[in-house]
Amino acid sequence: MGSPTVNVRRCLPCPIHIFSPTPQVVRYTALVAGGVFGWYHRRTLQSAHDAHKITAAAQQREHLIAQAKEAWIEKQLAPKTPADTLVTDPDDPKFDLEKIFARFETEASA
Repeated sequence: MGSPTVNVRRCLPCPIHIFSPTPQVVRYTALVAGGVFGWYHRRTLQSAHDAHKITAAAQQREHLIAQAKEAWIEKQLAPKTPADTLVTDPDDPKFDLEKIFARFETEASA
């Protein structure tokens, strides 16, 4: 009959990490630490961004106020022309309705 076959199983040593809880503890500790670090880092970045937005908005307001002041000063220093001194109060003795119509016609045609 032939030679009997021998069923030989190769026995490999089992890795230690299968039986030890230490690697699992290290993995989950690293995962939790990464989550906490990510949360804290995002919070600090967001607070810095919010502070920057507030200062940028304040600077923009200051810039707009300065521009408005300059425009107001230029308007006040501009020489008055007779067209600018048009009287629109009907109770004023210098009131002239035809001058008002003439001014509106020139503004409409321009």
